Amino acid sequence: APYITCRKAFLVVLIVCDDSRQLLGVIGDSEDTRHFALSAGRPRDGSVMKKATRITCVLLDIGGVLLNNGWDHLERKRAAVNFKLEWAEMEARHRLTFEIYEQGKLTMDEYLALVVFHQKRPFTMAQFRNFMFAQSKPFPKMIELAAQLKARLGVKIAVVSNEGREMNAYRVRKFKLDSLVDSFISSSFVHLRKPDVHFFRLALALVQFPASAAVCISLPPHWKHVCEG
Repeated sequence: APYITCRKAFLVVLIVCDDSRQLLGVIGDSEDTRHFALSAGRPRDGSVMKKATRITCVLLDIGGVLLNNGWDHLERKRAAVNFKLEWAEMEARHRLTFEIYEQGKLTMDEYLALVVFHQKRPFTMAQFRNFMFAQSKPFPKMIELAAQLKARLGVKIAVVSNEGREMNAYRVRKFKLDSLVDSFISSSFVHLRKPDVHFFRLALALVQFPASAAVCISLPPHWKHVCEG
């Protein structure tokens, strides 16, 4: 599947190709968009594709695309300041546990017990959880662009995200993503994390679209080769 790096909050591209593999439509306007438009419609070897290809499924990340990253280093640092925690220790404990939390092998409470509440605190776990949830912010223009893709061009929208189960459920409910998205593939439910290639293969199997009919819009540029492979 083609992969688009969403380095800017409001970048989105839709590829619609005819039988000569010519790019017919692009939604979004930035230098990144135009660069992708010039290259996306051509096969890697420069030849012309004989079969028609139409993108009918868009795989979107939540963090960095539709919303901010809910529990990234900036949010964690903010929490450390707000709750007067020792940042280096908290971050070290986070690195040891966060991947297995995002894979659904720890609950949020179990994660917090290891990272924050390994000693007595003057605040409750519920207070800390509420602070975590409150860090989530939407990218309204990006959500609107995704809605345009669905309404105007009839594509299916699937979310592929690395998020813990509780954070994922909160963000979907809070920002009403279920009214936009047809399928959610979250690391904490499938027990795989991006950029594991098996995650993307499973996502395509679950949404029932071939890779040639899908485009992935996500954040880290170094994941590009995983999707396109």
